[in-house]
Amino acid sequence: MKPHRLTLTNSLVMGYKLDKFIDYVHNPRAATRQELEAYHDPRYLNILESRTRASQQPPPVTSPTTRRGQDSVNANYFNPFEADIFTDDCPVFGGMYDFFKQYAGGSLAGARSLAQGQSDIAINWSGGLHHAKKAEPSGFCYINDIVLAILELLR
Repeated sequence: MKPHRLTLTNSLVMGYKLDKFIDYVHNPRAATRQELEAYHDPRYLNILESRTRASQQPPPVTSPTTRRGQDSVNANYFNPFEADIFTDDCPVFGGMYDFFKQYAGGSLAGARSLAQGQSDIAINWSGGLHHAKKAEPSGFCYINDIVLAILELLR
């Protein structure tokens, strides 16, 4: 899921005046690390957070070869697991970890509102990113906010 798609979704909602049917709009907080760990592997979250920080910094200066003539190791390469998790469908982009926490927080807020009887219907326009697995992104989804919301509803 690329963030610019959310801008398009919001424009369509406003363009078709669907926002006029909404009784209350919440401005939810971002999901906490503990909330994300209700489903996602902490090592996976570390990778997402680290890659976000790395993508916001200039690339490190490294020598082209090591002492033995082998290729140098990229300073942003954290472990063999990471090499396979980012694909064309799920690329690294600046600010991604904060973005993930925010949309997951929206789905969690909706689930809490439903569970507490404050709402009959809750919609998170930026949510629904259900392809993410416990320890890897999939299908443009990095954090599975649907699983997190279901776990919240099951409490």
